[in-house]
Amino acid sequence: AQGRGSAANSLVAYVLDITKVDPLRYNFLFERFLNPEGSSTPDIDIDFSTNHREEVISYVYERYGQDHTGMVCTYYTFKARQAIRDVGKALGFPQGVLDRLAKSVDRWAEDLSEHIIEEMGLKGMERSLPWRKFISLCNQIMHYPRHLGIHVGGMAITSQPLVELVPLERATMPGRVVTQYDKEWIEEVGLIKIDLLSLRTLSLVHDALEMIEENHGIRIDPEKVPLDDPLVFETLKKGDSIGMFQVESRAQRNTLPRLLPEKFEDLIVEVALIRPGPLQGNMVHPYLRRRQGREKITYLHPSLKPILEDTMGIIVFQEQVMQVAMAIAGFSAAEADSLRRAMSSKRSRWEMEKLRQRFMEGARLKGVEEKVATEIFRQIAGFAEFGFCRSHAAAFAQTAYLTAWLKIHYPAEFYCALLNNQPMGFYHVSVVTNDAKRHGVEILPVDINRSGEKCTTEEGNVRIGLTYVHGLGEKAARLIVEERDNGPYGSLLDLYRKTRLKRRPLENLIMVGAMDSWQTARRELLWELGMIYDGGDERKGQRRLELVFPSQRVKLSSLSRLQETVLDYTILGLTTSDHQHPMCFFRGWLKERGVASTAEIEELPHNQRVRIAGLVVVKQSPATAGDLLFVTLEDEFGLVDVIVWPHVWKRNRRLIQRAAILMVEGTLQKQGKVVSILAKRLEQIEEVPVEQREVSRNFR
Repeated sequence: AQGRGSAANSLVAYVLDITKVDPLRYNFLFERFLNPEGSSTPDIDIDFSTNHREEVISYVYERYGQDHTGMVCTYYTFKARQAIRDVGKALGFPQGVLDRLAKSVDRWAEDLSEHIIEEMGLKGMERSLPWRKFISLCNQIMHYPRHLGIHVGGMAITSQPLVELVPLERATMPGRVVTQYDKEWIEEVGLIKIDLLSLRTLSLVHDALEMIEENHGIRIDPEKVPLDDPLVFETLKKGDSIGMFQVESRAQRNTLPRLLPEKFEDLIVEVALIRPGPLQGNMVHPYLRRRQGREKITYLHPSLKPILEDTMGIIVFQEQVMQVAMAIAGFSAAEADSLRRAMSSKRSRWEMEKLRQRFMEGARLKGVEEKVATEIFRQIAGFAEFGFCRSHAAAFAQTAYLTAWLKIHYPAEFYCALLNNQPMGFYHVSVVTNDAKRHGVEILPVDINRSGEKCTTEEGNVRIGLTYVHGLGEKAARLIVEERDNGPYGSLLDLYRKTRLKRRPLENLIMVGAMDSWQTARRELLWELGMIYDGGDERKGQRRLELVFPSQRVKLSSLSRLQETVLDYTILGLTTSDHQHPMCFFRGWLKERGVASTAEIEELPHNQRVRIAGLVVVKQSPATAGDLLFVTLEDEFGLVDVIVWPHVWKRNRRLIQRAAILMVEGTLQKQGKVVSILAKRLEQIEEVPVEQREVSRNFR
């Protein structure tokens, strides 16, 4: 567990092992956490390993009693996709049409327009009364509460019985209740709320450290991992950060090679910069230009240098706003925190003018020129709303560093733990496994006699676990492992007799090659499975006599490499090292059409017209980027980011929503080692090239 947020400014929290970052070493400001003039209770957010959070919640209930403890509620409101489905269902629209419509809109869309009907190929229908009514109703209910849920980590603890203080409802779990006040109302009525948050990355770290101890006999204390490992920073400089906490997103991967972190303090800044606030506040590009030596570092007043020196003269952290007010206008730490709070919340012109006058008067008394003081106030007023808490960034940076260190020094254990704690992070598991292969870690296939319930390590590689097989589930996976303790499975009939698994999970196990060690073709095993099940009604528990005679066996051809790859993606959601990346099957066809790979564009010059193709692994349209769309493509060599201008996105919206494999023509953009493509034309690749058409499946 680890505390984060403003609590990391507290030395007491650090020595009590609530937080993990030394506030003295990094010169944190205590008053950002607590000051005598503060109007609210100090908040301590604590992250627990996802796999152990339930133990903590149970302890709280046991310690304080069920009558005095309750989970805090949250109100789930209608978003675009849910509004489409619920309104459409109420109006009797076909379910298939609603599903297509919901998938065609951005999940964060603020409202719906009639254009979405046209983009689905239903041109003309948008003017009909039912569709106009449908769009109108969807927009009317948007952001209204839909149902009550449980807050991700909030718990209320009271001295009096909860039922006497707040309205309650019973939770699904026996013996637990949920308050019908959300976190704002809980605080408004003066009750104590604690945040017991879960973080999958902490589960990853816990699992990886356990595997390292088991495999290498080394017990690693994460708090004693040195924060100055040059290999970590060399890796980060390349943007090679998939799987690393907080620094693996498209924006982070593109920023790391430009920021070029040399020490842990640089990583703190990196974590803080790529946030909606700093991006909207125009902090990122000035900082990077100054770090790269393309812009001179300047300070409006000499007393600002010790405060802003480590951020190149740019205000990045909330604590810096407070320190500037203290240095320039003589504010006390408590006054400075009040200033920060006032500036970072909704404020009236009267409040801002009052703050400005107090600041200007303080600056005058300290001998600061009025023109300089006015400009400094303008800057802190502009940045205060967008700044990030330094101590919070440091706590996250420490976890980011630890995941980077584990990935570099113990890659097999790192990737195994990462796969066992999905979903998490920014990418699908297929991207994680492909990244593992590029780092020398083989992804071994599911094996009925070797795979565990979860993924395991084998001689520096990762064996995919049984639970990754679609339709199998944890219970069936556990049964397979338990029965295997009595001896390995020798045949399909042996497996069936011991486990009595249903037909579909057995089919999926066969199709991903879990029984390949028996040296029997997968098609023949499927035939044999049919002989076991044919003649009975499985829904009624009826099965035919469990005998397979030699005369009933047939000789069937093996699956092609392409078919096996498709089955891997369909059933496991990834490809193992036995199989090629899907784009390998297109490479010859793409080369004939002048389409480059991600490896080849590394050698091409800036601004060159290029064509590239790959699996669509991420689509993102952040609010901070206006109407731009960012699409990340993956081929057998790596990832490339594609920037889609609004007019190109509008013209190709349906294609982008549906495409699993995309071919892009555009202009190559290079900023140092950062490579991206400005898209001009998009094309969907739907079918396998003619020479590979052995199956009729695609890679959706």
